[in-house]
Amino acid sequence: MTQLEKGSKKLLNAWAFYDWSNSVYSLVIASAVFPIFYNFIYPKGSVITAFGAEMKSTALMSFTTAFAFLIVAFISPLLSGIADYSGNKKSFLKAFCYLGAISCIGLYWFDSAHLYFSLVCYLFGLIGFWGSLVFYNSYLPDIAYAEQQDAVSAKGYSMGYIGSVILLVFNLSMIMFPDIFHLKDGIQAMRISFISVGVWWIVFSQYTYYYLPKGNRGGNKVTTHVLLNGFRELQKVWAQLKMNITLKRYLGAFFVYSMAVQTVMLAATYFGAEEIAWPDEDAKSMGLIISILLIQLIAVAGALLTSLLSKKIGNIKALIVINFIWAIICVCAFFVTLPLHFYITAGFVGLVMGGIQSLSRSTYSKFLPQTTDTASFFSFFDVTEKIGIVIGMLLYGAVDQIFGSMRYSVVFLTIFFVIGIGLLTRIQKKD
Repeated sequence: MTQLEKGSKKLLNAWAFYDWSNSVYSLVIASAVFPIFYNFIYPKGSVITAFGAEMKSTALMSFTTAFAFLIVAFISPLLSGIADYSGNKKSFLKAFCYLGAISCIGLYWFDSAHLYFSLVCYLFGLIGFWGSLVFYNSYLPDIAYAEQQDAVSAKGYSMGYIGSVILLVFNLSMIMFPDIFHLKDGIQAMRISFISVGVWWIVFSQYTYYYLPKGNRGGNKVTTHVLLNGFRELQKVWAQLKMNITLKRYLGAFFVYSMAVQTVMLAATYFGAEEIAWPDEDAKSMGLIISILLIQLIAVAGALLTSLLSKKIGNIKALIVINFIWAIICVCAFFVTLPLHFYITAGFVGLVMGGIQSLSRSTYSKFLPQTTDTASFFSFFDVTEKIGIVIGMLLYGAVDQIFGSMRYSVVFLTIFFVIGIGLLTRIQKKD
């Protein structure tokens, strides 16, 4: 097939369509069905003995998530360096996609009797999803011109929200009406929903793979020396940051506020399951899924509104506004006790969730110097994000374990949004 030209509509659509295929993981597994399923396996207040220690079930999930992101932070520069050198980013994108999708299917067998196997499936599902994003994001400056990047980044997130909601609605139908689907109960329906995520992810990603170019350059043989090439590339990126103060300051701000954003997103449903006074278990399940649907639907509009806001006042000022809203949300979450409060909070989270993600990605892309080694720069970006998540989830889990409530964990994250605002205001200042 003839390679499509940079900036072509078909190429941009193909790139954005990967969000459609992989976002079902972030909604069904990370946000909606799996946290509810996990709460059925380990009800509120459960204490688990794992790895020689006793801990809250929610804290165990926070620590497992942190460990997965630590692995991603370590391997992404290793693999992205190889990908740039060999000119075959698409193969790495596929490999992580298939790893994540197959691990999602493995969650069908998640139970307390096989805790470690279950945690491994969860671990590799997360690694597959976030590992693939390293290479997916690095394609953005390759396939879109600077003036196209905000819009196509927002389009990707919007397609992801829409696609994932479609699958979630189908899964929700199975969970609510298992008899119609000839299933034993809602728990079996949840297990089957994990399989549906893996299949959806693999099938729809093929459209992206068909049109995306292999890489910027090819024909370089990967040798033992190249294995550490990614870390050398990160050193080069760090050296260039010293000469690019704007990019360096932006990364510092992104590190701090992204730490809080991703932690809230990863822990929100567990918070809802533990801290909200639901009338009964059925009301809890339905309430949590409705909240996640609300977040996803509003996030579609949020991502587009943020793109318009950035055009009007600039990317950095738009990010400052969004961080301010996030800080208010975290403070208010401490006082959220009733389902109605939780729904309102979910609406505001949706408004700023997609916007801060898409705008952060496109802002970084705009600040990059002219280079063909985009995977290395985006690897640095992703390592920054992943290390932040590791710290965020560890702190979140530790506060939850010490105080016995995630309310204190959420309000603690406000600090990082405030610091992020301060750092964003410094980006375009001269020393």
